[in-house]
Amino acid sequence: MRYYIVIPAHNEAAFITQTLDSIVSQTKLPEKVVVVNDNSSDNTEELVLHYTKKHTFISLVNSISSNMHLPGSKVINAFYKGFETLDDAYDCIIKLDADIVLPDNYLEMITQHFRSDAKIGMVGGFAYIEKNNQWVLENLTNKDHIRGAFKAYRKACFKAIGGLKTAMGWDTVDELLAQYHGWKIKTDENLKVKHLKPTGANYNKTARLKQGEAFYRLRYGLIITTIAGLKLALKKGKPLLFIDYISGFLNAKKNGVTYFVSETEGKFIRNLRWKNMRKKIF
Repeated sequence: MRYYIVIPAHNEAAFITQTLDSIVSQTKLPEKVVVVNDNSSDNTEELVLHYTKKHTFISLVNSISSNMHLPGSKVINAFYKGFETLDDAYDCIIKLDADIVLPDNYLEMITQHFRSDAKIGMVGGFAYIEKNNQWVLENLTNKDHIRGAFKAYRKACFKAIGGLKTAMGWDTVDELLAQYHGWKIKTDENLKVKHLKPTGANYNKTARLKQGEAFYRLRYGLIITTIAGLKLALKKGKPLLFIDYISGFLNAKKNGVTYFVSETEGKFIRNLRWKNMRKKIF
């Protein structure tokens, strides 16, 4: 399988070399890697150029955007800046954050998963963060969900879901739409991915409201949003975040924000959510 990797990077000088080192050390190398230097004010560009000189399959794209942290939209806009420079000769596209360290056999192992079942549309490992000098499972990890920081898509699946949404919630709607179109999601707990900067480290109140808005745009409805919001807040160890999530949902409903999905897709998503919740209870 031919792998193309796109890495959005905004002020990632502290981590980007570790990410690129983990890529060039793979037992199966990707065909192309594009790093998108998204308006960085540090020396991210200089560090990446060092790799482009040594490895012909790595390239750099400079992009000018807002310095404001806009979860979802900023990173996916940067992703597309890189994706647009690639041809269509890939079998799998990977969206990778610039603070990720992949195990050396990552591409080799996800290739095995893709080849094992033609209906597997996405594959990913589990995220680990460093605490007290030990690498522990990041508490947001779910065996049924691939983290947005290291998602691998089969080309046909990526095209079936219409690519990635430029908004917060993109890494949930992609999996839900994939299942709507008959694709399977595969996680591998043996693929331990190091996440150098924990998810949400820079999230502010605006981002939390956007999370609630994403629940609305997925057509969850108030009941599922309440359950999902409470679960997420408790996982993060901050129960009061639930208030922002619900506020974001209600504001989006009041303002008639555009949905991510159609009515038919929304009905499928709600049924799928209820089915998964019942499975966990019973």
